[in-house]
Amino acid sequence: MANTHSAKKAIRSSAKKYEQNTFWKRRIKTARKSLATSLEAKNKDTGALKEMLSTFFSVLDRAAKNKVIHKNRASRLKSKYALKL
Repeated sequence: MANTHSAKKAIRSSAKKYEQNTFWKRRIKTARKSLATSLEAKNKDTGALKEMLSTFFSVLDRAAKNKVIHKNRASRLKSKYALKL
């Protein structure tokens, strides 16, 4: 158990960061999965794919802005999925 005020605050801030990180990582994972399944589908609707790609890029950029993932990793993933389209 934390005794000092700063240790208690560190526990609170750590819990808050954990929630934010898991939220954004979950968003990345679901956007990535939906994009991957759409890319593998036989009937590729380019309009829907472009919209999903845009959503995926947006999620990656916001996660990188909030320092959940590194900006270079976001850039790598964006490049990788843009080439697949």
